[in-house]
Amino acid sequence: MSKPSLRSRLFRAQLIVLAIGMLTLTTVGWLYTPRIFVLRLRRVEMGSFRAAQIQGQLVDVFQFAWGRGMLWAALVGGISASSLSYWMSKRIIEPLLEMEEITGAFAAGDLDRRLPEYEILELTRLAHSVNHMAADIQSVEQRRRDLVSDLSHELRTPLTILKGYLEGMADGTIAPDPVVYERLARETQRLQRLVNDLQELSQLESGYLPIHPQPTDLRELLNYVVRRFADQQLPDAPVQIQLDVPPKLPLAQADAERIEQVMVNLLSNALRHTQEGTVRVSAKSEAKQLWVEIADTGPGIAPEDVPHVFDRFWRADRSRDRVSGGTGIGLTICRRLIELHGGHIEVESAIGQGSIFRFNLPIASAIAAPTAPPLHEETV
Repeated sequence: MSKPSLRSRLFRAQLIVLAIGMLTLTTVGWLYTPRIFVLRLRRVEMGSFRAAQIQGQLVDVFQFAWGRGMLWAALVGGISASSLSYWMSKRIIEPLLEMEEITGAFAAGDLDRRLPEYEILELTRLAHSVNHMAADIQSVEQRRRDLVSDLSHELRTPLTILKGYLEGMADGTIAPDPVVYERLARETQRLQRLVNDLQELSQLESGYLPIHPQPTDLRELLNYVVRRFADQQLPDAPVQIQLDVPPKLPLAQADAERIEQVMVNLLSNALRHTQEGTVRVSAKSEAKQLWVEIADTGPGIAPEDVPHVFDRFWRADRSRDRVSGGTGIGLTICRRLIELHGGHIEVESAIGQGSIFRFNLPIASAIAAPTAPPLHEETV
């Protein structure tokens, strides 16, 4: 047996309330109205007129008239109340039926539809919640499609290269020499790096990659990262790395390993896109935050591209970055790592004027970092 609909339940509930009200009115009137009528008759007795002589007839006539009036009142009132109850139930149910239809469309994949506002405040609030949920689902679905599309694009290039070399080696058109093996290994490493970056980004976005902030000497960390890159450069390299950190820098509340990962990514990007000039790493304290800045003298980023720099798989010049080995996920990971520290990362750039990436971290406490010789504008 099927359960009754909400419309039927509302209509029945209102009819029950109406019936109880009418039954109460009829019972009370039937029991007490004749007695009150008799008492009023006794009060109006005058002279030789005695109400008791015709009391029975008067009561019978009154009860007949009262009963007939109650019957008509019940008929007219019942029909009117039932009609009004049905109309009100319909007005409540119609928005719910519309919500059912539109949420069914959501389930079928049509996420563009939205619920309107209703006269009932609670239903309007529910409609706003449903619309907000649909917008979130639509955003997630769009990001999923973009991720699948971008990932397919990123995997296609190295896989095509690997397939071409392997087929060429199989039919003898390409000689299996060390240069070919080196190219195959490089494309394999690119695939591995892409998979690792995707796994790490997935863990960051789902909250499965925790960080462990603790008081960290940011000055020492920056010096270590800069030295690592400087040791890999030739003395007469066209790009010089500069480090500008004050001698007394407060301790940062940060996970040293993750901040090192951020710095390696930002610094490698700056060096990759700077043909000549300088890459300058600096830090300063401001209020309760520590700011780190990486500035280069590269070609810069167009104003319309700046808002997309931290989007996954975004590239201003896809062909150049693919050759250089970038996966397009590093900056997205940097942004998420900084956000997990409670900080913020941003970029400032203009064509022909280079780019500046900066992020902030909370200060651990009032304890200052150990004093060390100044490294003001040191060329490494």
